Amino acid sequence: MAQLHPYLNFNGNAEEAFTFYKAVFGGEFSNLQRFGEVPAGTPSPGSADKILHVALPVGKNSTLMGSDIPENYERATFGTNYFISISTDTKEEADKIFNGLKEGGIIKMPLETTFWGAYFGMVTDKFNINWMISFENHN
Repeated sequence: MAQLHPYLNFNGNAEEAFTFYKAVFGGEFSNLQRFGEVPAGTPSPGSADKILHVALPVGKNSTLMGSDIPENYERATFGTNYFISISTDTKEEADKIFNGLKEGGIIKMPLETTFWGAYFGMVTDKFNINWMISFENHN
């Protein structure tokens, strides 16, 4: 079965963002490469220490990935046309992730039990990434 792995682009602060996500989700980076490590050619000016690719496993079957956009490429723009949806195994895990992501961010919908029965909330983190956190108790 195919797996979905969200990939985020940043304007020079991917390392800061992924260090934050690592603190929220736990775990270790499975991959971290910088533009200066590229064997062929030279990175764009000012990009040698920037992130070429980073991968952070989240849960059993998903990985959050991202990179910085090189200086000579078009800048990333952040919008409201997407959310990264995280489903948790427990209500406590949902609280932990939501509370981590809301630090310095904006709560769009408080984490609460909804009319459809899920424990659900939405937050935009301090890097302008939109998240949906959900726990569905099927006991």
